[in-house]
Amino acid sequence: MEHSVPEAAQAKNLTDALRRSGVLREGRVTNVAVESSRTTILSKITRLRLTYEGAASNAPASLILKTGLFNKPDSEWSAGRQEVAFYTRVAPAMPSLLVPRCFDAAWNEDTREWHLILEDLTDSHAVATTWPLPPTAEQCRMIVRAWARFHAAWWDDPRLGTEIGSWSSTDAINRYLQRLAEQVERFAEHVGDRLPPERRALYDQLLAAAPRLIARYETHRNMTVVHGDAHVWNCFLPKDEGSHDVRIFDWDGWRVDTGSDDLAYMMAMHWYPDRRRRMEQALLDCYHAELEAHGVRDYDRHSLADDYRLSVLWQITTPVWQARNNIPTVIWWNNFERAHLAVEDLGCRDLLAP
Repeated sequence: MEHSVPEAAQAKNLTDALRRSGVLREGRVTNVAVESSRTTILSKITRLRLTYEGAASNAPASLILKTGLFNKPDSEWSAGRQEVAFYTRVAPAMPSLLVPRCFDAAWNEDTREWHLILEDLTDSHAVATTWPLPPTAEQCRMIVRAWARFHAAWWDDPRLGTEIGSWSSTDAINRYLQRLAEQVERFAEHVGDRLPPERRALYDQLLAAAPRLIARYETHRNMTVVHGDAHVWNCFLPKDEGSHDVRIFDWDGWRVDTGSDDLAYMMAMHWYPDRRRRMEQALLDCYHAELEAHGVRDYDRHSLADDYRLSVLWQITTPVWQARNNIPTVIWWNNFERAHLAVEDLGCRDLLAP
């Protein structure tokens, strides 16, 4: 099947992008061929094969083009904006390579069209498993250590909330909680009697306690850049078994918050109780040790445990958002069940007591 090359990936545009990034000087791209193309829930991923004229020894033979899909009219999610911001503001300021290299990133405010030109890691890396099969224990340790290295790189960085992301004001938080209350109500109507009374009550209790619980966020201490969609299938693992070069991708949900949010999303919301109980605490130990190895101080293991339980509690709101934004039911329903089971396992209801 023939694939047309999008405007962002035309030879001249790629030549300009590669020159700006410093990997192409005298040569130029003369031809771009689409090797493969696939659609995800929110984007289209296209692998491009490049042909050059002139000196191009340091230029990539292939690239990944990531573009958006038309936003659904009943969705509150504007895909692409945040990921472009990540690759233009956050990634260039990072001291270590934990994400794919980006050669070009653009967002059009008027049309909401966007694109990323990314390093092609197909030959050197792979996702650990096919969803929903979880990775092995060793692969999980590699992923958790990568999260720790990324979080440590931004831990309490003075640019957080100013140059990198923003702090939510009290008014913004109140507006968020009002929207959340409305979404929970619609979710309850949609799910009907599949939402047990005790779980429905838990949402009301969380909303009532939210102003007090959000005080942790308002300290602006022991905070970092978090991914926001930190399931294990958003990590590329190296095919070389001796390498630790994990790359994290799909950054459209990043924000400034507690690093434990990413861990709760990875484990509490995606793992069934048996696996989570066997692996959770050891992986939290692994994460904390890696944080300290990369310079994080004055954040002990007990503090991580407290943050993790609070993050797990907030995860029960994620399936509500996912259902509202038309994420497939097979995803949000299972996330809903697992998040509530984790809340019960970890005694997160205790956090709601005044």
